[in-house]
Amino acid sequence: MLPHTQPGRLGSRNGCDAVANPAPLGTLGEQAPVPIAGEATARAKGLTAPWSWRRGRMTAALALLCTTVLLLHRQIPNGPGRPARLVESFLPWMGAAVLSLLVIALVRRSATALVAVLLPAVTWVSLFGGTLADKRGTGGDLTVVSHNVGDADPGPAGRALATSGADVIGLEELTDANIPAYERVLADAYPYHHVVGTVGLWSKRPLRDVRPVPIMAWTRALRATVETPKGPVVVFVAHLPSVRVRPTEGFTTNWRDHAVVRLADAVHRAPERRRILMGDFNGSLDDRGLTPVTSVMRSAQQVAGAGFGFTWPAALPVVRIDHVFTQGVDPVAAWTLPRTGSDHRPVAASVNL
Repeated sequence: MLPHTQPGRLGSRNGCDAVANPAPLGTLGEQAPVPIAGEATARAKGLTAPWSWRRGRMTAALALLCTTVLLLHRQIPNGPGRPARLVESFLPWMGAAVLSLLVIALVRRSATALVAVLLPAVTWVSLFGGTLADKRGTGGDLTVVSHNVGDADPGPAGRALATSGADVIGLEELTDANIPAYERVLADAYPYHHVVGTVGLWSKRPLRDVRPVPIMAWTRALRATVETPKGPVVVFVAHLPSVRVRPTEGFTTNWRDHAVVRLADAVHRAPERRRILMGDFNGSLDDRGLTPVTSVMRSAQQVAGAGFGFTWPAALPVVRIDHVFTQGVDPVAAWTLPRTGSDHRPVAASVNL
């Protein structure tokens, strides 16, 4: 005869009753729900937590710092090491920092951070949103190209420039070794040319009044008058001194800043009202050191380009330091040409006279 067992209990050999697993709620035999895989991990990371105003205060503080830099970068003291200049040179990349903060705010589901990140986002769009638009037109009375040729092979580089469609080509960083090669490669398409120091000008139109522009101890700038069917245009080609980032000195720009002042003065004194200034400026449009030029001349890329048109370093450009500026003419289109072998990419612009 089986030992007496109570409902819900099982008999045991030693006469003790063992407690059976209690039946789950609901219909007899129904299994308990199995947790969704990864749900506990998601909760641990806060991915399923409700939005909170208490989280993300550090992210919000960084967002406010980005807003301050974007709005007041001109007021950042240019103290030892000139950190302000370095910030200004890469100011458009502040957008990447803002995007990172936005992702953090969304992952942490922080209402405070999300609202705070909207401030630098709106500020960045107001400053650079127009740059992203494609403002390039068609046509133009005169097309110019500027290129710091560096160590580019004069053969391929020269042929690429010759087929660019430019009426006038300005070259920087010319040397005794590469000048004859560029003269030979460009001779057929550009019968008029002059080289002064380390800069040169090649043109399909006649050139006159070619002279050096004294911006520093050695010759790295020239001016020339280009005769066009619609009248003369003065063209300047310049290669400003390089800037360096050194551990002991920071961002060194003194030579370049002095050269910019002399260059802007030479442009201002030109008798022709139609002026084009192009070359390697070793500075971005946001760099306050270029203010003597940017305050009185227009950037063709900013007026009639598409995007930022970064030019350096050529393999993966992160900043635009090669420019075409205009005064008294209207930019129609501006663009950046493909690599030539130099560490800079060429820049081009078409203008109406």
